[in-house]
Amino acid sequence: MTERSPRANAGALLVLSLSLAALAALCAALHIPMADALVYRAEGAAVAHGTSLYGFTVTSWHLPATYPPFAALVFVPSAFVPLPLLKVAFCVGNAALLAVLVLLSCRLAGIRPRRHHALVAVALGLWLEPVFQTLLFGQVNIALACLVLWDLSRPTGAPGKGFGKGFDRGFGKGFGVGIAAGVKITPLFFVLYLLVRGRRREAVTALAGFGATVLIGALVLPRASVEFFTRRLFETGRVGKAWIVDNQSLQGLTARLLHTAEPGAVWAVGAVAVGAAGLWVARRADEPRALLAAAFTALLISPISWSHHWVWCVPLIAVLWAEGRTRTAVVVALVFTARSLWLVPHAGDLDLQLPLWQQPLASPYALAGLAVLGWAGWAARRSVAAGPNAPCGAGQLSASPVGRLSASSSSASMIR
Repeated sequence: MTERSPRANAGALLVLSLSLAALAALCAALHIPMADALVYRAEGAAVAHGTSLYGFTVTSWHLPATYPPFAALVFVPSAFVPLPLLKVAFCVGNAALLAVLVLLSCRLAGIRPRRHHALVAVALGLWLEPVFQTLLFGQVNIALACLVLWDLSRPTGAPGKGFGKGFDRGFGKGFGVGIAAGVKITPLFFVLYLLVRGRRREAVTALAGFGATVLIGALVLPRASVEFFTRRLFETGRVGKAWIVDNQSLQGLTARLLHTAEPGAVWAVGAVAVGAAGLWVARRADEPRALLAAAFTALLISPISWSHHWVWCVPLIAVLWAEGRTRTAVVVALVFTARSLWLVPHAGDLDLQLPLWQQPLASPYALAGLAVLGWAGWAARRSVAAGPNAPCGAGQLSASPVGRLSASSSSASMIR
């Protein structure tokens, strides 16, 4: 086995290099505009030059700023970076963050992959549609997912050793969620997740982190802060058309299914029901499934969840693989790679004229999110029915970090 490891690592590194080279060649051939990176750059420039943060549009799509003022402060350095270099930085940075997301996903699942497995996972993960679109648009989705996943999957209670002796490793847990919410509001849903899990201290810390971002934004950009939290936050149409196939939220699915741009009360009732179901599952499921249920619930009930927001498919695949559901993990990976939403007619308003048989192709991620809630809810009910003394096997990872790590030896051996 030791003789094979260098060869396996070298082979995996070659696969990753080829994947990155193919991605770079494709991006160069398409002359990718990285539209969202241009918006971030314009936000940073607006702050640096004292112009209106929510009064501009950029690119041929006339894209406006849609994030809170704190995000614009984070983007200020990008205003001083030459555009070609900024695009390279976003591509390289997101590829590196994908590697971080893979490792964090493995930690959530309680597995310790060998190096060559991790390298191959990154190589293949680059072609998952949400990941690829994040690179294509120069988005921050992977960074926010890493921040939330790192924060909420950290072990707690045990003091560190050496330099960190006596320091609680869970100190400030939840603060990362608050910072992520300060950049993009959607991660605030994880506060509810923490509350239903009984982790009140972390929920309060998350709210404190979010409050800090609001305060910083208000101190530096008072007018923009008032404008965002009193007007722009509620202008979902400003973000984009909710009924196009790009939007994989429950609202997008409902609008296309009903052939109407305004699903109204039907979507609202569905969002409330899915939100309640998601929190029920998050309360009763084990830790990996509970966190996934919260993430996919947030994506479903958000008015708009573009396809590149669904990078949470990476930890989902890791958890399925760790539980020994290899075929299901492969199917999920194929669903998030197939790009079926782009294969149906979607020019103009054709998104609203799709026949019934094309609806699953147009809303694969929303349907996958609902399936995740069903799977996690079924597993939670089965666990409750089995009683508190039921054994914790590969299919039921313990909710505690210690339990997950103890289960990791069998899970890790399965993928080696």
